[in-house]
Amino acid sequence: MQILAVIYRLAVALWLGGVGIFTFIVTPIVFKSFGRDMAGRIVGEVFPAYFRWGLVCGAVALASLLVLRGRNFVPSLLVIVAMLIMTSFSAFYIEPRLASLKKEIPSFETTAKDHPLRREFTRLHAVSAVSNLSVFGGGVLLVILL
Repeated sequence: MQILAVIYRLAVALWLGGVGIFTFIVTPIVFKSFGRDMAGRIVGEVFPAYFRWGLVCGAVALASLLVLRGRNFVPSLLVIVAMLIMTSFSAFYIEPRLASLKKEIPSFETTAKDHPLRREFTRLHAVSAVSNLSVFGGGVLLVILL
């Protein structure tokens, strides 16, 4: 069982770390280093792997937790399930819609912010950001519950 506890902690740490590094370090650096259109393409290329990472880490954490059933089992279970739902929602609904909208917008640098496609993109991006920050917050909560 000890190895399973290590696997659980590692999955949570890698999930939280991945979200933190991508959200607070990589994305800001990419947008600071490149124009908005190029930065958007770069980040858009990373998103599928980013979401797979979260889903795999979440699945490993969930499976480990279900076997361990240790201290703080129910709160940890609820947090992991919520994080997996938000990650899945972003991966399978929000991100594909954002990618589709990006293809329809010729340039974020030249298309007016009040253009209907830009407004829809901004709305979905806000939902994505809230979901992503919620997953990060859930990861922090899981570390506290360890």
